[in-house]
Amino acid sequence: MNGLERVVAVMEGRQPDRVPLGFYLADCDIIGHVIGRKTYARDKIGQQVALWEGRRDEIVASLMGDVIDFYRKIDLCDVLTHKEAILPSANYQPQKVERLADDVWRDEQGRVYKVSELSNEFVCVEDPTGDAEREFRPEDFPEDDVPGEVDETEFAAFDRLIAELGGERFILGPGHLGAMVLLGGMERGLMEYVTNPEAVRAAARRNVRHANARDGRAIRPGQHGVLFEQDYGTTRAPMMSPAMFREFCFPAIRERTQHVKRHTKYAFLHSCGNTWPLIEMFIEAGLDGYQSLQTGAGMDIDKLREKFGTKLVWWGGIPVETLVKGTADEVRRDVRRACKIAKRGGVILGPSHSIAYGMPYENFLAMLDEFDRCAWY
Repeated sequence: MNGLERVVAVMEGRQPDRVPLGFYLADCDIIGHVIGRKTYARDKIGQQVALWEGRRDEIVASLMGDVIDFYRKIDLCDVLTHKEAILPSANYQPQKVERLADDVWRDEQGRVYKVSELSNEFVCVEDPTGDAEREFRPEDFPEDDVPGEVDETEFAAFDRLIAELGGERFILGPGHLGAMVLLGGMERGLMEYVTNPEAVRAAARRNVRHANARDGRAIRPGQHGVLFEQDYGTTRAPMMSPAMFREFCFPAIRERTQHVKRHTKYAFLHSCGNTWPLIEMFIEAGLDGYQSLQTGAGMDIDKLREKFGTKLVWWGGIPVETLVKGTADEVRRDVRRACKIAKRGGVILGPSHSIAYGMPYENFLAMLDEFDRCAWY
């Protein structure tokens, strides 16, 4: 079996020749180690500086080749996503920025960004343009507003990835969800569900309308499914009660799932945190698979499979905490446990989040080696 056949077998409830392996994404340091050169793929700081300096062509050249080279070398990986292969738009206009310190920048709108070495990204630490003081009204989200156009230039590297590997790997592409609306940011946005529910509903309806209108072009020819992405949990519980989630968020998830399946066969959800009380709604909405089984938040793949069976395909099982902070022997131990569970069926093995920035290369190799030893039937 090739990777595509292997994953489809699991999706259809059949036993493959081995447990499938999938990466939600791999960050630039591991990609660079594997291909033997520096890459812009998932280098969030490098990409942003290159864009500010008008060097988009360097990003394009890197992503067009590096992502394919990486996954050709990691031939054990059966599930790929768009996450390393979406380009900045060719219509991007570089902002004027001022470097305030080695790790601090300010853009022309006055937003201040600080480098986070831990996560390899710019973090906005000051934003005078934010919505903190704005009053939101239902009429701000009219029924007849026009969605933005799909920018085809963003998909050139992803289209090439599909063309090169789509016949042998299972590839998931982007699908905007926007079911949990956060007007004015996280803290205020959650309060708006209580203090301003009609505006929240109107914004969610707008999100769904716009996403539905874009699906015909945003879902790329040859991809095998869509990967929705939205975090619904903290490390202890969902961000809102199940009753409120069903009232406000579930209708959007269900409609978006139904709509994308007019264009592609499978719909997966990536959602971090503890979402145990929401799983039945994910199943009811028609989702096929669930990724980011955050072990540290209580999303144990064995317990999930015991309670919900194979109503969803579970994607994860190897704690990212061990991959980043553990020893190679501890990684091997966790891979062996995950493989034992996965062989019961209905599982795509992978990190509980991603091949994260800062993961020791020896741990990445230990994961692959132990997986290859244990995952075959």
